[in-house]
Amino acid sequence: MLVSPAVAGAADHLRLQTFVNGEIRQDSNTGDLLFGVAELVSFLSQGSTLQQGTVIMTGTPDGVVLGMPDPKPWLQDGDVVEVRIEQLGSCVNMVVFEQTTAAT
Repeated sequence: MLVSPAVAGAADHLRLQTFVNGEIRQDSNTGDLLFGVAELVSFLSQGSTLQQGTVIMTGTPDGVVLGMPDPKPWLQDGDVVEVRIEQLGSCVNMVVFEQTTAAT
């Protein structure tokens, strides 16, 4: 999904949430980024042209499982993960573990 800057503005103060099976795991804001959205785009476009639809991955806010107490709630086969960013929408994915067979 592409959203116009006329709708989302500079995207520098948008709420970002991650849910696993409907349970909130992360609740942060793009304003908490070490480098702001405009600064990231400016830096990344210095050496190449960013094409429409380019996705920039920046890392993750607090709430990752490594920082949680034991027993850690690792993602399981069939879990549904949803990431929401206000004004932009959401992305929902199901975790699917693949069965592998040993080479003979």
